[in-house]
Amino acid sequence: MAERKPIESWLTDMDGVLIHEGVPIPGADAFIKKLRESGRPFLVLTNNSIYTARDLHARLSRMGLDVPVENIWTSALATAQFLDDQRPGGTAYVIGEAGLTTALHDIGYVLTDHQPDYVVLGETRTYSFEAMTKAVRLINGGARFIATNPDETGPSTEGPLPATGAVAALITKATGQKPYFAGKPNPLMMRTGLNAIGAHSETSAMIGDRMDTDVLAGIEAGMETFLVLTGLTTPEQIEKFPYRPSKVVNSIADLVDRI
Repeated sequence: MAERKPIESWLTDMDGVLIHEGVPIPGADAFIKKLRESGRPFLVLTNNSIYTARDLHARLSRMGLDVPVENIWTSALATAQFLDDQRPGGTAYVIGEAGLTTALHDIGYVLTDHQPDYVVLGETRTYSFEAMTKAVRLINGGARFIATNPDETGPSTEGPLPATGAVAALITKATGQKPYFAGKPNPLMMRTGLNAIGAHSETSAMIGDRMDTDVLAGIEAGMETFLVLTGLTTPEQIEKFPYRPSKVVNSIADLVDRI
């Protein structure tokens, strides 16, 4: 196997890698600080489409993690970039929150429920039966079905919540149409992110806490991959997958000296 080139740019997942339940993971602040001092291109990624990059910058800042807005890449931004490439200046019926609607507005999309080009499903705290019914009817009427990410559940202080993937499954059952998911593990999210910072996959690394999204997306995008054990994946689970990360480390703190 050919030896990989040195890592010149870094992509890292947010939840489970840099923060956990609203608290920074030890070493996250040192990792971000060293990245910024090095001048190397980097992105903090999240499949959550609720928040804008500006919102996430503010949330991370309150935790002591100084990540510039331009270094945050969400599934909403990846979805908007995909739609702008596919059908510039199109129209969409959106189920989602500010992170998604703002991203679509910013690329010049018109949000409407009148014969839209796309139905775009994202994360929201208040999925309504009325909105899902409208989405089903619009898709049956010819609108193309897009979803920000396939995550079936999301975290909350009370326990798991139904997320985009679960609601997408309901709409698929009612329409017979499966959505195109723009977020992880789709390597599209990685490639559009790399393009946004002018980086190349052969000299980039992806850090994540999930084998089925972070590591898989990194591998399929051609990047070196690091799995941290501060999130959802346990050491015992790694062997169950038919692919492996480039390296497994205990936490983000173990990668500070790699920058």
